[in-house]
Amino acid sequence: MIWSLAADLVLVVHGLFILYAVLGGLLGFWRRWLIWLHLPAMAWAALVVIMGWPCPLTPLEIHLRELAGEAGYSGSFLEHYLIQLIYPPGLTRPVQILLGLGVLAINLLIYGLFWRKRGRAKGASGTGRFSHRGSS
Repeated sequence: MIWSLAADLVLVVHGLFILYAVLGGLLGFWRRWLIWLHLPAMAWAALVVIMGWPCPLTPLEIHLRELAGEAGYSGSFLEHYLIQLIYPPGLTRPVQILLGLGVLAINLLIYGLFWRKRGRAKGASGTGRFSHRGSS
């Protein structure tokens, strides 16, 4: 039972990491320093998907399931609802590459909006790069 719970926990962490890699840039609007945590996570996720590498969480989850005596992903509530999101059917190499590029595109959009907002805020406060304070 403990191994099954540990595998479920890894599955949840895996799902949360994927969500964070895709949309975590939005947290930069709340706390700017979170960008520095998100960028490497997003880069890693995109690289793993584009290159077709296995995520280290996948073999860990499988190992824990084997220790629990489970042969696959059947039985628990978490597996029933989350597996299809993390391991979609028909996941081919071209689809993986598109998903990885999608992660990058979504985050380019998020960071573009973030830097645009940041630039407007600096310009409005007069502390921006091109402010002409004290010019006569």
